[in-house]
Amino acid sequence: MQKGELLYEGKAKKIYRTDDPDVYLVEYKDDATAFNGLKKGTISGKGELNNRISAHFFHLLEEKGIATHFLEQVSEREMLVRTLEIIPIEVVVRNIAAGSLAKRLGLEEGTALPRPVVEYYYKSDELGDPMINDDHIAALNLATPDELAALKKTALTVNNILREYLAPRRLELVDFKLEFGRHRGKILLGDEISPDTCRFWDTRTGEKLDKDRFRRDLGGVEEAYREVWHRLAG
Repeated sequence: MQKGELLYEGKAKKIYRTDDPDVYLVEYKDDATAFNGLKKGTISGKGELNNRISAHFFHLLEEKGIATHFLEQVSEREMLVRTLEIIPIEVVVRNIAAGSLAKRLGLEEGTALPRPVVEYYYKSDELGDPMINDDHIAALNLATPDELAALKKTALTVNNILREYLAPRRLELVDFKLEFGRHRGKILLGDEISPDTCRFWDTRTGEKLDKDRFRRDLGGVEEAYREVWHRLAG
């Protein structure tokens, strides 16, 4: 598979064409951003770790019947994926109050929610990825009602699969973000699943093992990402 033209460079990844029009190559970067790009930095080894971790989770989800864009990990920081027409909706599932949810609802961080909370955000850097609801999605024609129902159902299924998988590895899935896209008439889970897009806490100590260490200047960011991979890989 030949690496072709650079199509897009985002905050954490580069997307390249290949010699197959149905396949892209994703290269994970060490760059780190937070607060809609206002804070920037570099986390040594992050690209390799997020590539491995995302491939690991995509393998798991495919085995459990979740259709994803993932095809193959081809190098330390690259994977092949199916091409997607990205649906510009970020689907966030929250199990424990943290970050913006804790602030918005006046909850103490770490408060367990009685049921998972699903939120939608409009994927737009220019607008700062604002929170939206079903009516906004319909008004903007971002997804059909059936597609939105499928996104929510899949996100909650992913939540159940990951929580069950992570529990014996002493990782609490606090919350996470998913993105989806259309491929040949089918909706597939895309983007990545990593400490960049999930909050992982140690179930015994509550130690943060994710991007919050970068956001909040807690230090030990690379070590936290490596610890997640160590627990996943055994």
